Amino acid sequence: MNVHTETPDQKLRARARRVIPGGMFGHMRSEGLPAGYPQFFERGEGCHLWDVDGRRYVDFMCSWGPIVLGHKHPAVTEAVQRQMAAGDCLNGPSERMVELAERLVDLIPHADWAMFSKNGTDATTTCVTLARAATGRRKILAARGAYHGAVPWCSPHPLGVTAEDRAHLLTFTYNDIASLEAAVASAGDDLAGVIVSAFRHDYGFDQELPDAAFAKRARELCDAKGAALILDDVRAGFRLTLRGSWDLVGVQPDLSAWSKAIANGYALAAVTGNDRFRDAASRIFVTGSFWCSAVSMAAAVATLDVLESIDGPRQMREMGLRLRKGIAAQAKAAGIGIRQSGPPQMPTLLFDDDADFAKGERFTLEALKRGVYLHPRHNMFLSTAHTTADIDFALEATKAAFDAMSAT
Repeated sequence: MNVHTETPDQKLRARARRVIPGGMFGHMRSEGLPAGYPQFFERGEGCHLWDVDGRRYVDFMCSWGPIVLGHKHPAVTEAVQRQMAAGDCLNGPSERMVELAERLVDLIPHADWAMFSKNGTDATTTCVTLARAATGRRKILAARGAYHGAVPWCSPHPLGVTAEDRAHLLTFTYNDIASLEAAVASAGDDLAGVIVSAFRHDYGFDQELPDAAFAKRARELCDAKGAALILDDVRAGFRLTLRGSWDLVGVQPDLSAWSKAIANGYALAAVTGNDRFRDAASRIFVTGSFWCSAVSMAAAVATLDVLESIDGPRQMREMGLRLRKGIAAQAKAAGIGIRQSGPPQMPTLLFDDDADFAKGERFTLEALKRGVYLHPRHNMFLSTAHTTADIDFALEATKAAFDAMSAT
């Protein structure tokens, strides 16, 4: 008699449903991925991840972005252990805060100062608050469909959000100059700032790199109106370049929001800005009980040191290109239409004629069975721990996945 035995992951899901609403919250809810994807994980090392069922994967989500050097990177681990021995959550910050701020100001062209928090939403919200505080105005422009955090002013989900929460938020189309100009005109003399993502990385859509002419026009319009140009570099920061992602198109923002890759998995976010916003930054009230974590800041200093010493963005780009070229060749050989978009360090793979993502889910499930963790809709992430051998292992799995799709 065949008796079904629940796996550790299944047991944890059942336990979670009893004590956590829905069993999970936010972007990690199980309905965001097809059945067969693990929800609970045991450990990570380098670019490899083990779920609670003991399965090992080459990981192309990197904890949804924070892991930039690989899990348990020795330089970061050593810095964390050294700082933990001295203290983490103290009555005020440690020297690590000043060191990290100095490091960011040295690295990032537009940055004259830095301040810190915990999550990307903290950082983008602080940027918006700073823009309003410095200008005395209310209107913020954001690209339609862009994700800037999970609080009412910007949440992509309407449940619990009121019209008043969005009363001063206007939208435009990313990379569309005419649309941006129309939004600026609509804001009139009440324009506080324009917030833009490093590139268009809307969930479930082809990714779109910033057009240099669009970026330049955004800069010109903010200068003409005395508004803040805000770069949301939470997702892409320190993967594409260490200088701020729009440096690649020759445009510097007034304010930038950072998180994810800043501390290789330790909870930290930052806002950097130029001197025009220094006074407002010194006067607004933003705080959190854990925002001065010395351990996270020690991890960030070590992370930036490693990224700079090895040219991490270049390494990730090379491995991302190897993955992209391999997948493109495999899809062509299999006669399956795909679209790859976004920067190679943050690849997105979508299938043609796949409005319900059924093809993407089938493909990623086949790869998952062979030890490679991909995502069927969201942009993925490379880390400096991904080696040629890891990419080639992944390509063996993706070839088998394409073969399985061709056979049915």
